[in-house]
Amino acid sequence: MTDPAIPLPVPVPSGVAAVGVGTWAWGNQFLWGYDPAQDAELAACFRRAVDLGLTVFDTADSYGTGRFGGRSESLLGGFVEALPPDRRGALTVATKLAPFPWRLGRRGFERAFEASRRRLRGHLDRVQLHWSTARYAPWQEAALLEGLADLVEQGRVGSLGVSNLGPRRLRLVHGRLARRGLRLSSLQVQLSLLAPDALAAEGVAPVCRELGIELLAYSPLALGLLSRPPGEGQALPPGPRGLLFRRLQPRIQPLLQTMERIACAHNAPMAAVAINWCRAHGALPLVGLRRVDQAEAAAAATSWCLDDGERRDLDRVAQRCDGRMPANPFQSG
Repeated sequence: MTDPAIPLPVPVPSGVAAVGVGTWAWGNQFLWGYDPAQDAELAACFRRAVDLGLTVFDTADSYGTGRFGGRSESLLGGFVEALPPDRRGALTVATKLAPFPWRLGRRGFERAFEASRRRLRGHLDRVQLHWSTARYAPWQEAALLEGLADLVEQGRVGSLGVSNLGPRRLRLVHGRLARRGLRLSSLQVQLSLLAPDALAAEGVAPVCRELGIELLAYSPLALGLLSRPPGEGQALPPGPRGLLFRRLQPRIQPLLQTMERIACAHNAPMAAVAINWCRAHGALPLVGLRRVDQAEAAAAATSWCLDDGERRDLDRVAQRCDGRMPANPFQSG
């Protein structure tokens, strides 16, 4: 890979949460082994995250596999509803709507939006296009985005974001909304030490800074790979994650060793290093949380930052790393 010319770190803007919470695993049996028996633990995890000052929660109408479709939104909505009103008001809840082939036209998201809002008990601050259709149905995307913009104009949701857009598509969408006098609030992309391409000179991060769009990093821990200490012979997670770990773990040992050294210097877990690398590059990491201890570790990561030397060391090793996360097939150019 060519040198991505990763820019100097950008401080997290004041008033923006240093770490957000992703809820992809809530309801997902295929990749994360979800079982309804975990719901009490998920509720405790949510409450602990809120108590520790984590206030941004991201979900999607497609989160939840099989009979658990929509489960992530339903769980999150119930957890938020159970909070006292003043605590609820401090949260930002965002969901993503999937541009499935049958969702067509300017009102193509209407039913989906109302269904998401019901599952979230009305606690919905931002709606996002889950992925771009540019690669397979470019004609579908513009009308759906106009419909999402209508929701903001009508006051039915507070802000609008997008996900999995590349720099060219991002500029087009930003310009389209600007002509309507609307702001594009955020872009969500895969970003981690094993997926750093968004930070390249030709990537989306410079465009976000230029246009004032908040950059959200999903999978900042690379499905958990970046939270494991270096070394082989460790037990692998079941299912598809285990297959990915088996393929990538031997290739990323120099990166894990660098992360471990920095983690030890800060008396912090390795996951905190991965989280703070995203923060050091001006992105808000959306950390998937399922347990109370994970919420505590994510919140503790906000108490310190990488120094410039540590960030440069990680940048250098990540650029040379032989292992890379699979790219999202719906990521546009």
